[in-house]
Amino acid sequence: MLSRRRFIGAALATGGTVATGAALTPLLGAASASAADATAVAFFTQAMPLPQVIAPSSTTNGVDTYNISIRKNTKEIVPGKLTEVFTFNGGFPGLIRATSGRPVVVNQYNKLDMPASIHLHGGHVAPEHDGDPMATIAPGGVRTYHYPNQQGHAPLWLHDHAHHMESEHVYRGLSAFYLLTDAQEKALPLPSGSYDVPIMLREANIDEAGQLVYTMDDFMGRSTILANGKAWPYFQVAARKYRFRLLNSTNLRFFTLRLQDGSPFVQIGSDGGLLEKPFSTDTVSLSPGERAEVVIDFSRYPVGTRLVLENTEGPGPAELTGKVLRFDVVKTATDSSSVPATLRTLPALPAVTGRRTVVMSMDEDGRPHPQGYMDGKVYDHHRIDSTVPWGGSEIWTVTNSNQAIPHNFHIHLVQFRVLERNGNPPGPAEAGLKDTIRVMPGETVKFQATFDSYRGKYLYHCHMLDHAAMGMMAQMEVV
Repeated sequence: MLSRRRFIGAALATGGTVATGAALTPLLGAASASAADATAVAFFTQAMPLPQVIAPSSTTNGVDTYNISIRKNTKEIVPGKLTEVFTFNGGFPGLIRATSGRPVVVNQYNKLDMPASIHLHGGHVAPEHDGDPMATIAPGGVRTYHYPNQQGHAPLWLHDHAHHMESEHVYRGLSAFYLLTDAQEKALPLPSGSYDVPIMLREANIDEAGQLVYTMDDFMGRSTILANGKAWPYFQVAARKYRFRLLNSTNLRFFTLRLQDGSPFVQIGSDGGLLEKPFSTDTVSLSPGERAEVVIDFSRYPVGTRLVLENTEGPGPAELTGKVLRFDVVKTATDSSSVPATLRTLPALPAVTGRRTVVMSMDEDGRPHPQGYMDGKVYDHHRIDSTVPWGGSEIWTVTNSNQAIPHNFHIHLVQFRVLERNGNPPGPAEAGLKDTIRVMPGETVKFQATFDSYRGKYLYHCHMLDHAAMGMMAQMEVV
């Protein structure tokens, strides 16, 4: 198999670039299809399940309490074979539904034989409940996490963050939806109920026995695409509007998704919930950790239509990584839902109190054990890299200094507003609240964040989790 180092070295030697853009698909289309071919998976033969809803164990005194086991389970990812995965309460994926203003308490029981630390991605929580990489739950232990939910609606998610283990644990399935709603969102006439569908996307390298193969930074080998835990599934829909909540839970893969016929749909949300205004588009792009919400109207298709959701970004063999799932229009249905011209109003940005820069980089010279860096430093949990005054609103300028390797940037504790990408205003997909954003080779992104909730130590890092595990993380302290 073509290794990352060999591929990067060849690209640089010939003056080429390495990116996870659509241009890579034809370049890599002839490459080895890796273990995915060995499984002989037939496309669109399995129904895409809905995420497994995790019910609270109690709902007393205005608090929802959950008892969750972090444990192994087996799932039929490819037809006829059982794959061992890591799960929350056995779900692959799982789902918690929460409401703004109503606290959630989660008792996480670690039944794995290795430590874990659970992070609520996008959540505004106290530092002791944020899932610090070093604040792990020992095998056989339990840790209680408090989520006050004192923030607006947003498609959050849970995942492991134990340092040097987060990459493999998330790859093996330790992630779940945490969908936070509020009165503002509920009042809108958007598709709801069974027409509101969360979809978690992930990638895998599956061997002939149907088992997940984990190799650090295996960006070429993970060419089996999963939607809600099934490889290349189909999903039956009625000829009406659906709301899809898309989450890229992969470690490395970037997606640019489009409908096979190129027809438009409406994007209504991103990481931090609904956009101010919906917009029509024919693609949605997601780097690892990013979320997007779209409305697709299937009423324009006759019953019997089969429509593939495609991915136009590489790397990997396009005949595999270019397919995600298939929508099958199987019936008609009444539809009273609509997408309002205005979804919400975001508050004006406060006065800027500070500015700082962050440079992301990674060894790309072909050395045997490359490392990742924030401002030239490998993560050290003993070190504070940035001190942020509480109550301040800062502009951060984040640059990817690599020539060939893409990154993305995630900051804990806060949502931010994108101000510029490469000196230009953000596009409509980046105009809402964000917590994760792609930063391609040579790119610079500027955003503003306000630190007015909690004091304490928090992370910022590349959310390509293999890169984070290689050291591309830093620690800030809000004081």
